[in-house]
Amino acid sequence: MYILGGILLLIAATIIIVLIRTLRLQPTSAKTANIELDNSQRAREYGRRLSRMIQKETISSRANEDLGKFYRFHEELESLFPKVHKNCEKHEFKGSLLFRWKGKGTHAPILLMSHHDVVEATGEWKHEPFSGDIDEKGCVWGRGTVDTKGSLFCIFSAVEELIWEGFQPECDVYIASSCTEEISGEGAPLIAKYLKDQGVSLALLLDEGGMIVEEPVGGVKGLYGMVGVVEKGYGDVKFIARSGGGHASAPGKNTPLVRLGKFMADVEKKNPFRAQLTPTVREMFRRMTPNMAFGMRMIFANLWLFEGILLKLLPMISPAAAAMTRTTIAFTTAKGSDGLNVLPQEAYVTANMRFIHHQPNKESIAILRELAKKYDIEIEALYNDEPCPIVDYQSSAFHLIEAVAAQIYPGVGICPYTMTGGTDAKFYKEICENAIRFAPIYIDAQQYSSIHGMNENIYQGALSKAVDFYKVLIKKC
Repeated sequence: MYILGGILLLIAATIIIVLIRTLRLQPTSAKTANIELDNSQRAREYGRRLSRMIQKETISSRANEDLGKFYRFHEELESLFPKVHKNCEKHEFKGSLLFRWKGKGTHAPILLMSHHDVVEATGEWKHEPFSGDIDEKGCVWGRGTVDTKGSLFCIFSAVEELIWEGFQPECDVYIASSCTEEISGEGAPLIAKYLKDQGVSLALLLDEGGMIVEEPVGGVKGLYGMVGVVEKGYGDVKFIARSGGGHASAPGKNTPLVRLGKFMADVEKKNPFRAQLTPTVREMFRRMTPNMAFGMRMIFANLWLFEGILLKLLPMISPAAAAMTRTTIAFTTAKGSDGLNVLPQEAYVTANMRFIHHQPNKESIAILRELAKKYDIEIEALYNDEPCPIVDYQSSAFHLIEAVAAQIYPGVGICPYTMTGGTDAKFYKEICENAIRFAPIYIDAQQYSSIHGMNENIYQGALSKAVDFYKVLIKKC
């Protein structure tokens, strides 16, 4: 009787604690924050100038090494930003660009970067993908508006305007733009090597990444600036199954394709990589929790009790957030026999992997290798890149970005987060510990979904604040 009473008392106390911790969290300013798009002549001029950049087609391709399109884009940049080209040192690396705006030398240099190559634009678009059309809502249409000529435009515009104003920075300010980001090519590595050879050590690198978005995680209401401070490692892996082959009229059991199929199903079912709420992800959720619906708020406000359940539910709540907690694998290509009636002697599938810091490349691949033994499958690592250094959200570099963002976007929540995709910033690991992935531009849900998809566009009225962000940042460095 006493034991039962004690259990009931413990349950009641737990419920009370959970409710108190949940109810004490009041919505933050991010829930009601609003961004007014600029409708001034300045914004319209920005739209027209960005349109000119979009009209220069700069699709990167491993199959086509013609650099002419990139040089034509360079000419457009020179026309748009004459002060940058006159006052900054310019270096060109097979179509990729580096500018150095010399400062007073009192502080360590910074690097602002976005790439100018784009992916292909297929499908039926509302506006032609390289038209640069500006619609009645003030949206600039075309491939690259979001990814990432839009942010590149804002960087160049900020420097151009500061030079016009007669400002000289305290530190050297570098602008880098690769023409091979979309194909993981040599542009950024060449620039990074040049800077390393020059003995440059960067105090801050700011690349593409998160942006100003609404509802960054399902169920989280409000406007948030998502600041990437972690970038997962990258790997391409090949899984090979072999046999003696033979005629399809007399198939045996467990042929190569069947074994590969069983292996893939097993990986998907078991999801063998360890999920963990990293310090970055914990802090991201801590900042978002007050603006969650009650049920979610109760879970996230009481991770001491619900963390295990959350890690199981997170893939259903937000696959993007779930990918921030573990190594991921996505099977991408496959090959079997060349003949429809021939059993393959060798078949394979490939997979793309993104490695989390707490279970990096070697450990994650070892887990798969052990699982593959069951199906007599070999593993070959085609490409392997370790996770990037983590930028502490309590560091001065993060606080600087946070402070500038709060100044330009008052009320908007600023959250650190884990980048699940890759950026050129990873190539600068040897010369910069503070590589932050954040493009300070507001985009809506449709614009976010248009990245690498159809109907990519951006608000011209969102560009002004982004330009101001870069100007303030440069002045504070």
